[in-house]
Parts: sequence; C-alpha cells; structure tokens
Amino acid sequence: MYGLINRAIECFVTETYGEAVWLRVAARAQPGLRRIEAMLDYPPDLTMRLLDALSQDLERELPALLEDLGTFLVSGQGMVAIRRLLRFGGCEFLDFLTSLEELPGRARMALPDLDLPGLDLLDEGEGCYRLTCQAGMPGYGAVMVGLLRAMADEYGALVLLDYGGEAPDGAETVWIVLVEQAFAKARAFELVRQ
Repeated sequence: MYGLINRAIECFVTETYGEAVWLRVAARAQPGLRRIEAMLDYPPDLTMRLLDALSQDLERELPALLEDLGTFLVSGQGMVAIRRLLRFGGCEFLDFLTSLEELPGRARMALPDLDLPGLDLLDEGEGCYRLTCQAGMPGYGAVMVGLLRAMADEYGALVLLDYGGEAPDGAETVWIVLVEQAFAKARAFELVRQ
C-alpha cells in the first residue's frame, strides 16, 4: 500500500514543484532514496517523513500540502484512472458525495493492497454534510478536502469545504456545503473509454 501512496507523493512533487524539489525531499526523508516503486512495500513512517520533508522544503503547512495532493489525485497528469474510478460514484456531485462511504471498497477492488480508512457521511440538512474520515491515515481528511474540491469542479458544482481537523481518536472531519449542484458545465465523462 505505501508504495502506491509514496509514488503518488513523488508524482505530485515532481509535476507541481519539479524534479529538484523531489530529489531534495527524498534525500531528506531517506538518504539515498531517488525513486519510489509503486508496487514495492515501504516502511509506514516513510510517508510521513516524505510529507514532513516536503513541508519543510517548501515552508508550507502540512494540511495545505495534503489538500493540494488531494486535488492532484483528481486533476494531475497521469491520474486519469483515479478520476474515472471516482466518477463511477454518480452522475451528479450529490450522487458522488452520497457514495463516498463506498470509496474504500471500490478502491480495494481496483487495488487490493490499498486499504483506505472508512468514510462516514452525515446529512446535516439544508445542503450541509459532515464527512468523517476514520483513523488510520493521518492527514486523510485534508487530502479529502482537495479531492472533493477537484471533484466539485469535475461535476460543475459549487461547494464550500472546511477541514475540521483531527479528533483525539484520530478521526478527521470535513464539512461540506453544497451551494449549487449545477453551477457550471460538468467535465465530459463517458463510461466507456474511446
């Protein structure tokens, strides 16, 4: 699992900030590290070392970087497979939103080694939702904010998002307000690739 996550971090850094930044971050996180192989296992703490090194190198807060990573997972070059997997959540953003609890299972079907923490969505009424990201992957909630922001753009929805932080039990909260379902034209999506 950590090979896939760490490879996504490498792709995010190289595409967004350049190869030189990645090489500095990788060397700071683990001397001698240059590339991540997606199918290899890595120590679980390498992920946090990479993220901490990136935060230090760019002098940016970790939640903001994780949000950018979440956006990259949907909109980055070479991330079409993830975008397609997410679009299977429904025809409109609200459909996608209400299918989020199924996301860890859908991800496991595509990538059996990827064990994402559970997601619980609570409808608070009047277009307000609370997404709880269960404990297990620190920063997962911040990644979800970026992912949700990119998916709202994908569907053409106007959405307000707020990262609620981490609870003492390790769970993280994301507050979602669906302002308008069809605010802009949705990006084209077809079930079958042409």
